[in-house]
Amino acid sequence: MADAMLIINPISGTGKKTGLDLKVERTMSKAGYNLDVRFTTCRGDATRLATEAVDKGYDAVLAAGGDGTINETAQALCGTNVKFGIIPSGSGNGLARHINIPINVDAALDIIVRGIIAKCDYGTVNKRPFFCTFGVGFDAAVSHYFAKQSRRGLLTYLKSAFSQYVNYKPDTYTISANGKILTQKAFVVACCNASQYGNNAYIAPKASITDGLLDIIIIHQGSPIDTAMVGMDLFTGYIDSNTLIHSLRAPAAVIYRSSEGPAHIDGEPMILEDIMDVKCHHHGLNIFIPGDKQPFRPIVTPVKSMWRNIFSYRNK
Repeated sequence: MADAMLIINPISGTGKKTGLDLKVERTMSKAGYNLDVRFTTCRGDATRLATEAVDKGYDAVLAAGGDGTINETAQALCGTNVKFGIIPSGSGNGLARHINIPINVDAALDIIVRGIIAKCDYGTVNKRPFFCTFGVGFDAAVSHYFAKQSRRGLLTYLKSAFSQYVNYKPDTYTISANGKILTQKAFVVACCNASQYGNNAYIAPKASITDGLLDIIIIHQGSPIDTAMVGMDLFTGYIDSNTLIHSLRAPAAVIYRSSEGPAHIDGEPMILEDIMDVKCHHHGLNIFIPGDKQPFRPIVTPVKSMWRNIFSYRNK
């Protein structure tokens, strides 16, 4: 029997997790795993618990939670041979959606039991790991506001975005990447390992977590109508064709701004320095995946993902 740890964040997302531990334990036992179940109680617990699993020589660590829990857990597994399984249970589930892991416990467990592993990339900003996106600008302001709300989910996030948009003022950033220097006044600067923020909002539709590159997306400020179109393009997959968007791919970049300020890492708000050193770490994390990933197709891929979500929530 192999050993695995299940880390559950009991308060992530909007759904209850009653009985989740028993369901996972039954499935993993049939697949030949001894399961050690742990629950988080505060920020940093998932990293501490996953580190314990690595130190004890466990074969796999599973995380049931949102992108914050995924980030904390995966931090401890980077650069190790321990396999990482994702049971998406948050409000956004950006990394799970990028990999095509269904928002359904049974379907997510099927992927883990199948045992297909991909060596995936992750990013760091000033040595802090991220697995989906790191960003400064408007998306960071929204993350800070959203974190203060009592309710979670897509509707609360959209309300937070509208609230922050009214008075938001863009900043000037200098970006050094691929031997070139670019200075821009920007609404958003997002460094993307995966394709989306979560909730099928595709900030970098063609991003790959296995190519050794980060997609750096710069969104310029436009009129309210232009900005609304960017919002629509986030959900249709056409954002890289929008005239307000400038994008580039690089294995590393340095981002400068006038002073320290708000940022987010995988949706978690924080304050970062005025100089941000960003790097992609190639093939640093072993993740259970469904298999071959289909190429992204605007509208088609988002609609398919939306229908999968509807059926998953209906089954819940």
